[in-house]
Amino acid sequence: MEQKNYHFSSAALQLKRSFLSLLFSLPTSLYALLLLFLLAYNGFTVFWIHVPLSLLSPTTHHTKWPSSVFLAVKEESSPLINRSHLPLLPQNSNSSSSSVFLAVQEETLPLMNVSHLPLLPQNSNFPPLSITEKKHRRSRRSRRVKKHHKPRLRSLLLEEPEFPLFRSRIKAFFHGNSSSYSSGSCKFRFFMTWISPLKAFGVRELLSVESLFKSHPEACLVIVSKSLDSDTGTQFLNPFVENGFRVIAIAPDFKYIFKGTHAESWFKRLKEGNVKPGEVSLGQNLSNLLRLALLYKFGGAYIDADVMVLKSFSKLRNTIGAQNLDPRTGEWSRLNNAVLVFDKKHPLLFKFIEEFALTFDGNKWGHNGPYLISRVVSRMRRNNEGGFENFTVLPPSAFYPVDWRGISSLFFRPRDEIHGRWLEKKKEQISKESFAVHLWNRHSKKLKVVKGSIVDSIISSCCIFCNI
Repeated sequence: MEQKNYHFSSAALQLKRSFLSLLFSLPTSLYALLLLFLLAYNGFTVFWIHVPLSLLSPTTHHTKWPSSVFLAVKEESSPLINRSHLPLLPQNSNSSSSSVFLAVQEETLPLMNVSHLPLLPQNSNFPPLSITEKKHRRSRRSRRVKKHHKPRLRSLLLEEPEFPLFRSRIKAFFHGNSSSYSSGSCKFRFFMTWISPLKAFGVRELLSVESLFKSHPEACLVIVSKSLDSDTGTQFLNPFVENGFRVIAIAPDFKYIFKGTHAESWFKRLKEGNVKPGEVSLGQNLSNLLRLALLYKFGGAYIDADVMVLKSFSKLRNTIGAQNLDPRTGEWSRLNNAVLVFDKKHPLLFKFIEEFALTFDGNKWGHNGPYLISRVVSRMRRNNEGGFENFTVLPPSAFYPVDWRGISSLFFRPRDEIHGRWLEKKKEQISKESFAVHLWNRHSKKLKVVKGSIVDSIISSCCIFCNI
């Protein structure tokens, strides 16, 4: 009997040694793979949310959710990120096309924190989604949020002042009722827009303001800008005010400025997330729309902050400047919106605003600006549309004597004799025919003004604080 037990014990020991020998002979990478598998399984079981089958069955498709289930719903057009300025969904929301984020509350645990999402009321009906469909929609929604909601979008949409002071301030300014201005109503109204940061408003922009008042000492200038409507911005403009010039910076009230036009509904859709801002700067596109809406509401002249004014605009009325001419026909081939002069409520401005709202494309540079102006006027000319005859298109020499491709030549002295003759003729043309010169800041902002250049000559003739 003892012999039999000895053989059994020996066989078990041999089997154990064989098993251990097999384990030690396996490669180390296999153990690492096994460890990763165990960790993944552990994480999956810890974070998995179990949804009762009763909630996913077809019989609950049109029944109310239990009180232990909380739904956070995002409309297709709204970002699924922390946007405290976005409106909550209506209390009776039951749209079946919305994306759903589902969380289950354990009876003994506190409510899940989903304060960054609008909550759907507990008595709302909503069909459940499969786990796969939820993951797909969440991924698609995440890509859309990253693409369309740029860092500057929220700040631009919140440009409006906390209190609607725009209306009262601009009316007081125009009619001379402001405490800072008591010289009576304005004889000519000018507008600029500045949606960029204050630090970007520099010497060239101030020279543009100087040139405006050099040619229009009795004019009023409103710079629609939140960044300039500040203590520091006021310091920038104080030298003009102290010398009797009427200039003011006011933060925009988009709701008031856009009211009664197609811009009103477009801006509302933008704030709701139903308009894709696109890759082009939203500030630039808002500036394109603001200038049209301001002129439609108040009338006057708009100039970009990189336009040097050379002569009085007093004889201009309902005027657009051509940027280029067709060499074959002599007719304009492209218009520009850097300088606009229009009466209040002019129907062409209304048409421009309508075109902006209906054809907005945030991915094409110029589509909502110069190309828009060209597109609408060209279509009217082609279709012989009536009722819009009361406007003038001036030749390029009026505001754009040099286009963006040749603007650098105005910043330098003559390179050679041929270039010198061309510059002399261009300088003579500007002196005789130009009301203003657009410096195309996008292409010339890094250029230095060389002594003896045409731009140097323009600055010398248009500056107010030349000797200060």
